[in-house]
Amino acid sequence: MNEYKKNSLSLTGAVSLGTGVMIGAGIFALLGQVAELSGKWFPFVFLAGTVVAGFSAYSYIKMSNAFPSAGGIAMYLQKAYGKSTFTAFAALLMAFSMIINESLVARTFGTYSLQLFNVSENSMWVPVLGVLLIVGAFLVNISGNNFIEKSSFVLAIVKVTGIAVFAIGGLWIARQNMENIMPSSGGTSHSIVEIIAALALSILAYKGFTTITNSGDEIKKPHKNVSRAIIISLAICTLIYLLVTLAVSANLSIEEIIKARDYSLAEAARPAFGKYGVWFTVGIAIIATVSGIVASIFAVSRMTAMLTNMKLIPHKHFGMPGNVQQHMLVYISVLAIVLTVAFDLSRIASLGAIFYLIMDIGIHWGVLTRLRQKVKPNVVIVITAIILDALALGAFLYVKATSDILIVIISVSLMIFIYAGEKWFLSKINKH
Repeated sequence: MNEYKKNSLSLTGAVSLGTGVMIGAGIFALLGQVAELSGKWFPFVFLAGTVVAGFSAYSYIKMSNAFPSAGGIAMYLQKAYGKSTFTAFAALLMAFSMIINESLVARTFGTYSLQLFNVSENSMWVPVLGVLLIVGAFLVNISGNNFIEKSSFVLAIVKVTGIAVFAIGGLWIARQNMENIMPSSGGTSHSIVEIIAALALSILAYKGFTTITNSGDEIKKPHKNVSRAIIISLAICTLIYLLVTLAVSANLSIEEIIKARDYSLAEAARPAFGKYGVWFTVGIAIIATVSGIVASIFAVSRMTAMLTNMKLIPHKHFGMPGNVQQHMLVYISVLAIVLTVAFDLSRIASLGAIFYLIMDIGIHWGVLTRLRQKVKPNVVIVITAIILDALALGAFLYVKATSDILIVIISVSLMIFIYAGEKWFLSKINKH
């Protein structure tokens, strides 16, 4: 597998990668988490997440047009902050958030797969199946770009069509219960802070568009097609998320959604379609999670390989054959396996949201304060993106501090460790 092969990804392939990551994690892994925080408002929280993602995508589109690169976000950060500790820190937050996403998808794969059998979602088989998926995704990625693009495109078409069938069919069958989708129709009450906190997780459901930027140098006509791929991916996912959340809300009470938060789509298929509907939904979930993790590993391997080439992170071969990308595939897969075994879905999602939002604010701040002349952004849009991210992050940290302080402590400790480690590494490199 070559490290960076120009023109190896078409516009269709780039869109497949973006939607692959978003739909794989977003709707299957996060719907129940968002519903738990926001109650009956969760379809509207996903819609609000689209708005925030749209403002956020603006900075990435402007950066991709100015600096198309296989390093994507890593290169954008270097353009803004130079070869600094913050560049390496923020880039690693993004890389780790992507690896966290892989473990989130892996556990979702295990949870949905077990719905075909009479096995508890708390079974040890959840992480076991997740680990097997990661290993399989690693093997697919080793095969090279051409296979990944073709498989991603086919899987993207299948899962988008399948999820659309589930959503439209579910809405049609539950059309007599459409009043259930309105927040005023009952259910547990949730504060405005909790609803804004849920927005942080819904933003995480859309962050897959950033993986497109990591393949910027490999996409045909990158100055034009990176931005097109981002916009098309977001539009597809917005429609899918809206249809699915409305279908789930129409078929299940909020209490039922929260009870089945890790496999809520499968549970929503039960009253609408019976056991065959559950089997169909699980099948689509398996396809979605498989394509999602393949696409995510593909993107993060490119990003971390670029960070290595930029001498922003240390690298050891440990006697392994192959190039830097292939080594990164090994490291990424191992880290994702550890997270899959060590954490549940809720905590994995929380880590990912915190890391991503901090990195995202860093990107917008760099565009606003350091690259304004080169990128020529609309300042109002960039400032709005920063404010929306900060509101969602602040509310999410507050809610987690009162309900699960351990994950906040772990997040802060990891960030301190990453920053201190990068500061030490870069100071050592600069001495030489």
